[in-house]
Amino acid sequence: MVKIYTSVCIALFLSVFGSQSLYAHRVCLKMANGSYFVLQQDTTKAKKDSSAYSIKTDTIGQMIRALQKFKTVRDTVNIRSSTPVPNLSLQQIIKGNLAGVYIQEPNGEPGTEQSIIIQGTSGLLFNKKDIYALQPAIYLNGVPLVADNPFAFDVQKYDYNRIGPATNLLSQVDINNIQSITVIKDPFELAKLGPNAANGAIYITTKNAKAGLRDISLNSYFGYVAAPKVNTINGVYENNFRNQFYQKYNPTGNPASYLRDSTNVAYFGPSNWTDLYYQNTPTFSADLGITGGTERANFRFFGSGTKNAGNADETGLNRYNLFFGINMAPFKWLTVSSTVNTARLDRSRNKSLRDRFAETRYIPDLSSPLSPNAESYATYLIQNDRNVDNNRSTVLNGNLTLSAKVNKFVISTTGLFNYNEGIRDYFIPSTLLAGISYISNYFGYSQRVSLNNSISYKYDINKNHVIDLELGQSLQGDTYKYNYARAYNGPNDYVKLTFVDGNPTKDGTDNPDYLNVLSNGNFYVFRYIDKERNNLMSFYGSAKYAYKSLFTLSALLRRDGTSNGQPDSRWVTTPAFNANWNLKEQFLKGNSVIDALHLSAGWGRTLRVFQDDRFAAGPQYRSENGWEEEPTIPGYGGLLGINRPYNSGFIGYNISLPYADRTSVTLDASFLNSRINAAITVYNREDKNSVIGLPVAVETGYSTQYKSGMDINNKGVEFLVNGAVLQQSNGLTWNTGLNLSYNKNKLSALPEGLNELIYQNDNKLQVGKSVGSYWLYTNQGIYNSDAEVPAGRTFNGIPLKAGDPKWVDYNNDNRIDSKDKVLTGDRLPKFVGGWNNTVAYKNFDLNFNFIFAAGQKAINQYEATRYGFVNREAGNDINSVKEVSSWQSFDNEKNYPIYNPWSPVDAYRTDQDLFLESASYVKLRSVTLGYDFGKTGLFKKAGGKIRRAYLYATALNVFTLTDFSGVDPELINYNGIYDGANITIPRTFVLGFKLDL
Repeated sequence: MVKIYTSVCIALFLSVFGSQSLYAHRVCLKMANGSYFVLQQDTTKAKKDSSAYSIKTDTIGQMIRALQKFKTVRDTVNIRSSTPVPNLSLQQIIKGNLAGVYIQEPNGEPGTEQSIIIQGTSGLLFNKKDIYALQPAIYLNGVPLVADNPFAFDVQKYDYNRIGPATNLLSQVDINNIQSITVIKDPFELAKLGPNAANGAIYITTKNAKAGLRDISLNSYFGYVAAPKVNTINGVYENNFRNQFYQKYNPTGNPASYLRDSTNVAYFGPSNWTDLYYQNTPTFSADLGITGGTERANFRFFGSGTKNAGNADETGLNRYNLFFGINMAPFKWLTVSSTVNTARLDRSRNKSLRDRFAETRYIPDLSSPLSPNAESYATYLIQNDRNVDNNRSTVLNGNLTLSAKVNKFVISTTGLFNYNEGIRDYFIPSTLLAGISYISNYFGYSQRVSLNNSISYKYDINKNHVIDLELGQSLQGDTYKYNYARAYNGPNDYVKLTFVDGNPTKDGTDNPDYLNVLSNGNFYVFRYIDKERNNLMSFYGSAKYAYKSLFTLSALLRRDGTSNGQPDSRWVTTPAFNANWNLKEQFLKGNSVIDALHLSAGWGRTLRVFQDDRFAAGPQYRSENGWEEEPTIPGYGGLLGINRPYNSGFIGYNISLPYADRTSVTLDASFLNSRINAAITVYNREDKNSVIGLPVAVETGYSTQYKSGMDINNKGVEFLVNGAVLQQSNGLTWNTGLNLSYNKNKLSALPEGLNELIYQNDNKLQVGKSVGSYWLYTNQGIYNSDAEVPAGRTFNGIPLKAGDPKWVDYNNDNRIDSKDKVLTGDRLPKFVGGWNNTVAYKNFDLNFNFIFAAGQKAINQYEATRYGFVNREAGNDINSVKEVSSWQSFDNEKNYPIYNPWSPVDAYRTDQDLFLESASYVKLRSVTLGYDFGKTGLFKKAGGKIRRAYLYATALNVFTLTDFSGVDPELINYNGIYDGANITIPRTFVLGFKLDL
C-alpha cells in the first residue's frame, strides 16, 4: 500500500516557523493556535471515502524540532519542570529560563506590572512611560496581544502606577494550559513578524487536541506565602540613630515632634506592627482540561481558578480563566482552526500611603507618621476598611483560520482579535485625608483586530533544488480609550462610588463623563477623556532556496504603513536575509561523536511604530494649562483652554519612523547521541532614528523639542547548553540546562550631531556610553574641619564647610557643579541567565532552578532618605512619606559618613555614587520534589485509565545571594532607584497534584 503525503504550512501573518518546513518528511498545516496538522491521503481508498483523510496533530515543540533541522537547541521554557511552580504571570514563568531575556519584578504584590527586556534596551529608562516602549510582542496562539497604552501617564503627576487597574495583563494564561513558550530573536523571523516585534517576540502556544486522543487532566495546589522575618524598631532606635547627628552638628536642636515624648506608647511602646501587616496567607489553584474528538475534528476545553496571595498588606489577585480550541478538516482541501481565551483578574491592592497620595495628588501633614505599635496601627486600619478599591481587568482574545490547498498553492485567511478592559472604583474617607474625602473612577480598554491573508507555493526544480515562495498581507487596527474622573470634598463619607459612562448613544456618539455623586456645592470634580486609534497595513513577500539538506537561503521584503507616521514617512520598506549551513552533513558525515553541527546567520530590518499618534500630527494644540508641578490642570476659572503643548514639548515635521537593524550568527551542535546540545549566538542590534526631546530656547515657552536621530546599539553573546549528565535505566538520571547571556549597551548617536545631552534636568546622555548610566557626583569622604576644605570651594554657589561631603572637582575650577558629575554604573545587568536541574530516581524526581543577574547597579534612595531625615521631613512631599514597613532594621545595612544633614548642600542627595550599589544576585528560585504514583502497580491495575498521578511539593523564592544592602535586589524600580516602598517578593510553599486520565 502506497501512501502519498501532501502537505504545506499555513502562512499566517506571524508564521515564523512555517518557513522552516522544507526538509520535513511530513509537512503540515500550521493552525492559528500554533499546532500543526498533518493531512495525509491513502490512495488505495476511494476519493469519495471521507475516512481516507485524517488530521493528525502534533505539538508545536515536536514539530519545530522536525522542521528546523538547523536548530538543535530551542530557546524555550521547560514547561514540565515549570508547571509545579506557583508562578502567576508570564514574566515569572520565563524569569531566568530564556537566554537574553531580563525580567524586572520590582514588587512582590500579586498582579502588579512587570517588564520584559530582550537583548538590551532599545530606548531610555528614565520614566515609567519609557518601559512601555521597550516591551516585546507577546503572541498567544498567534494573536499579538495588545497591552495598555501609556498615554494615560500624560494626565498623571506621579508615575508609580498607571491610573486604572494597573494589573499585569500577562497573568491571563494558566501555565497548565501552555504547551510551549519560545523567545524569537532571529533577525529574519522578527522581520517576518513585522513592526509589532521590533523589541523581540515571545510565542506562547497552548495545549491542543491530538488525533483520536481523549484526555482529562486535573491539576491543583494549595499552600502558603510566608511572612518574612523582620527586625522591628521603635522611637528609641530612631532617636539613637539621629542623636549622633544632633550631638555633632546641632546639640540644641529639637527632634521631630513625634520623637520628643519618650512616654508616647504609639512610638516608644512595643513595635509589633508586623502582626497586622505581614501574614502567612493561603494560596491555591485548581484547573480542569478536557481534550477529545476524532481524527477529522477535535477540541480542547480548559478552565481554571487561582487565588494568588501576597504576604503583606492583604494584597492578592484572583484569576478566572476559560479557554476553548477546535480543529476541523471538513474537506480534504480545507482546514479550520479556532481558539478563544478569556480571563478575569480581580486585584486587592495595597494600602500604602505613597500610592494613595499619588492617586489623590494630595499630601496631608506628614509630621506624625504611622505608628509601629499594633494597637495604634489597628486604629488606622479600621479607618482604611472604609475605603473602596474595586480593581478588575477582563481580557478576551482569539482567532479563526481557514486554509485551503489548491493544487500546489496554499491559501489562508486568519482573523485575530484581542480586547482588554479595566475598571477601578476608588474612595477614601475624609478621616484619612484631613477632612476631605476623595472619589475616582476609571474605565478604559485596549482593542486590536487583525486580518491576515497569505498564499504560498512550493516549486521543486529537481530533487536537489527546491524553492518556496510566499506572499502575504495584513491589516491591523488598534484602539485605546479611557474615561477617568476624580473628585474631592464630597458631602459625606457615605457617598463612595463614581460612575463614568463611556457607552455610545443611540446615534453612535460617545456620551460625556457623568459623575454619579451628590454635590454639596463644594465638590471639586476633574474629568479626563482620551482615545487613540492607529492602523497598520503590511505586505510581504519571501523566497527560500534549499540545496539538498546542506544549505538554505531565505529572503524577505516587507512594506509597512502606519497611521502613526507623518504623511511623508508613513510607508517604509524593510528587507531581511537568512542562511543556514549543515556543517555536519558537509564535513563530518562519518563522525560518531558529533550528531549535528549547524551554522546560521541572519540580518533583518524591522520598522518601529510610535506608541501614540502625537508625532503623526506635527505642530498641534492641546487642552493643557498646567505647569511642571501640576501638569493636568485643564483650565483656569472653570474655563477650558487650548494652548500649544508647552509642557509636553514641541512636535514639528521631518520626524521619520525609527527602525531596528539586527545581525546574528549562531553555531549549534549535538553530541554523544544527543546527550549534549549546545548553541552560541553572537548578535548586534542597532536601533536607529529614535525620537528624543532636545533643549529649546526658554523664550519659546516650550520645555523641549522632539527630533529624530538617536541611535542605540546592543551587542552581545548568548550561550545555551542542555545535557543528560546521568542516564541509567530504572536508576538515577540527571538532566541539566544552562543559559548565559552578555549584553553591552551603547548610545551611538544623538540628533543634530550632538555628543551629549542633559535630559530632563537629572539625566545625561553621552555618545559612547550606556543609556542606562547614572549621572552622579563622585564622593571621596567628608570634610572633618573647615581647614580641610580648599579655599573658596563651593557647591552650586554654596560654600562648603566641615561636615559636608568631599566631592571630586573633575574640571579643577574649584566649583562643584553639574560639570563635575560623571556617567557611571548601569541600570540593567550585563549578564543574565539561569541553571535548571532535574534529578530523578525511579518514581521520584527533584527539580531545582537558579537564576542570576550581574553587572547592574542601583541607587539606594531608602538609605539616602533615612540619613537625610532633616530634608525629608521638612519637604512634606511624596518623598517624605514614611510607611509602616519602614519601622524595621536590616542585618546588611551599610554605614555612611555622618554628614551635616542641616547643610544647604543636601549632603545625602541621591545623585552621588555614595548610594550606588551593586545589585547583582544569584537566587535559588524554586525547588520541587515529586513522586509519580501513575507508575506504581496500584495505578497500573486500573487498566491504564490513569496515565499520570503526580504528587509534588514546591518551595518558591528559597534564598538570595547578594551584596545589595536592601531587602531584595529585584525590588528596584524601572529607573534603578531602590526606595524600599515596594512589598517584598514572598517565599511560597505549596503541595499539589497532577492527574491525567
